[in-house]
Amino acid sequence: MNLINLISKAIDHAIKVVGNAVSWLTLIMTVITFLIVILRYVFNIGSIWMQESLVWMHSAIFLLGAAYTLKLDEHVRVDIFYRSFSPKQKSWVNIIGAIFFALPVCIFLLIVTGDFVSSSWLVKEISRDAGGLLYPAIPLLKSMLLIMPLLIIFQIISILCKEFIKIREGS
Repeated sequence: MNLINLISKAIDHAIKVVGNAVSWLTLIMTVITFLIVILRYVFNIGSIWMQESLVWMHSAIFLLGAAYTLKLDEHVRVDIFYRSFSPKQKSWVNIIGAIFFALPVCIFLLIVTGDFVSSSWLVKEISRDAGGLLYPAIPLLKSMLLIMPLLIIFQIISILCKEFIKIREGS
């Protein structure tokens, strides 16, 4: 069980590092939004790349923060019955949910977005708007569509490790 615990803790730590790093983007978004407003309404200056960067950061927060939300058990759960379950029953619900719902969705996302992301890198995609984000910003943004399910899969592995340990220990 020590190896399983070690794997789970390593994954949790990596996901926490990513989640904490991405959380700083909310502060940066606030500052950039403030700058956009000041530049536009005080100095009559518009900046397409600054506005696009807000979309980029918002996407990063959502996509890269999803696994961290799962790690903290703050994800959406319909717990009409769940809250009254015993710890062992909750563990089984978590295992079944992870294996039969979350994992297939992540695998589907990896399959579906692979070509979309690779073509963005191949054509060296840039913003459609003049003055928008330059290469490689758009391919990096689209790459998050692959990173998100990978991070969630790692977090699912961690959750499965913990839940199987709980079941085995009888708690």
